[in-house]
Amino acid sequence: MKKKKPTFSTAPQFIPGRQYRGLHGRVVDWVEHKFEEGLLCIHVRFVDKTELCRRIATRMTIEEGDLSDWKSGDFKQIRVFARNERDRSV
Repeated sequence: MKKKKPTFSTAPQFIPGRQYRGLHGRVVDWVEHKFEEGLLCIHVRFVDKTELCRRIATRMTIEEGDLSDWKSGDFKQIRVFARNERDRSV
């Protein structure tokens, strides 16, 4: 008895919401990236003289800002001034 070979679909389906409307079918001419003023810029140029540009920035965030008493050696927290965006309990 022969085992059945698994069948595969013809092409992977794109996830809705992750496609860029207006870019389907365009032909890429070239791609470049640059670092400008602390940003990573990715330029995708198409043969029809249009361009998609993505600017990616890194951020420094304050995780927490607090006032503490360390004189006694136990580092007692007196007050919290700022917490990160994920923890909005203050």
